[in-house]
Amino acid sequence: MSALTDRAVVTRALPFVVFMLLLGMRSLAPADGSWGFDPRWLYGVTVIVVGALLLHFRRDYGELARQNLPTPRETLLAVAVGAAVFVLWIRLDAPWMTLDLGDAPRFVPLDAAGAPIWPLIALRWIGATLLVPVMEELFWRSFLMRWLQRPDFLALAPQAVGLRAIVLATFVFVLAHTLWLAAAIAGLAYAWLYIRTGRLWVAVIAHAVTNGVLGVWVVATGNWVFW
Repeated sequence: MSALTDRAVVTRALPFVVFMLLLGMRSLAPADGSWGFDPRWLYGVTVIVVGALLLHFRRDYGELARQNLPTPRETLLAVAVGAAVFVLWIRLDAPWMTLDLGDAPRFVPLDAAGAPIWPLIALRWIGATLLVPVMEELFWRSFLMRWLQRPDFLALAPQAVGLRAIVLATFVFVLAHTLWLAAAIAGLAYAWLYIRTGRLWVAVIAHAVTNGVLGVWVVATGNWVFW
């Protein structure tokens, strides 16, 4: 690979790797606060650190440049697909549709009396809606899916990605989520949007709609298991 491609890999993979490392740290920290802090606030650290990385590397994300913004029709398509994925996500939760990820931390932003901790909720929603879609689409679709098709992935148009690369990237995407069937559908839907339109922003918007509506629904219903 060229030096340009090497940098493209780092700028798309590093924010995701840091995100996963901080998630792992949160799972190791005892929930009783015996380490001297509430581990739920590590999500705020994650938002700041990963957000700073994305901001630092912003000039490397050519597919997110202003000239690559979606058309109104593409935006409506993204919103519709994102909403449909949300509906499926909250319904595809039967035991056989669920992966056991061990000690993966649950995010329950309630105090000892069961009252919502709104700053925690706001951090979680902002991270899931504004940060994660950009970070994950850069990693899963812009990088991994295209790299599986061709190591010099920057030179590969999204429309040239083959079925094998789509399936493999989606399979790995599924392994990072508890609801494997819902994640498979989501991954394929976002990949389809990227390939169909050639614009990463369309997949980002759909992902953001899914996560944003899911967050509102979780808070409104108290189904914290989905967070």
